[in-house]
Amino acid sequence: MSTPKNQRQHKRKARNVKQYATPDRYRIEASWNDRPDRPAATTTSDRKKARALARKWADSGAYVIVQENDGWHVWRTVDEINGPALLAERAAEQALADAGFSPVPPGYAPDADDRARTWLAHMTARAEAARRAAVEDDRRRRRLAVEATRDARTLMSPPAIVRPEHRQRARHITGAQR
Repeated sequence: MSTPKNQRQHKRKARNVKQYATPDRYRIEASWNDRPDRPAATTTSDRKKARALARKWADSGAYVIVQENDGWHVWRTVDEINGPALLAERAAEQALADAGFSPVPPGYAPDADDRARTWLAHMTARAEAARRAAVEDDRRRRRLAVEATRDARTLMSPPAIVRPEHRQRARHITGAQR
């Protein structure tokens, strides 16, 4: 005799823990320099949504920390995004383009976070040095032009020893004194 179907207990299939969705898998925290007393924090189970929100907050000038849940509310930092530094880099790239400087070369400080800012400072210093050199060269040219116009009459006349009034007569000496 077998057990009737209505008396059998329902058993759910035992599954691996990783197959269950963790409702708060990712945590995104952001703080802004202009309002440090009001940080933002949210949790989501979607990795792409978490990264998109982190990028959005970083583009608005926030320092963002993306964390992943290791279980039992233990969070591990996955990514940190320095929003103010990213905005400063974009502003420096725009300033490079506006000033007419060349863009940052690919081999220039490849691992640095402030490539565009240091390149802008370098190019600005270089342009300032070129401007100072041009001003100094122009100043030197003007000084030489003033000297040339002042001394032109003197330079165009023969030296004093050649002029007849200053010419010395040759002294003839006898052969024994040679």
